[in-house]
Amino acid sequence: MDKPHKQLHAWQESMNLAQLIYQLTASFPAEEKFGLTAQLRRAAVSIPSNIAEGAARSTTRDYVHFLVVARGSLSEMDTQLELAVRLGYLPQQHSGIPALNKTGKLLSALISSLRNKLKD
Repeated sequence: MDKPHKQLHAWQESMNLAQLIYQLTASFPAEEKFGLTAQLRRAAVSIPSNIAEGAARSTTRDYVHFLVVARGSLSEMDTQLELAVRLGYLPQQHSGIPALNKTGKLLSALISSLRNKLKD
């Protein structure tokens, strides 16, 4: 099976981000196991998963759709991280994780590039 998504910088960076989220949430309070911990982890896994699913689709339009879903999950994660900081589960420096911003820029660039391709 061909796995073109593994060559994408957006997928690679989102995998790094997902790993970081798992590490950060490991220290969350036990009462958050089915709350914020689960939500953050689900959003983290959703990003590279949607990039991979989109890359495997047969049309560019479908690909873009899944990338937009991935970007939505990234925004979700950003909000959840901010809440974790406000609740005292994470120190302030984790509200703007560089990998989150980098993944967002890579996703936006890929979406823009593919949308331009659709216009041609």
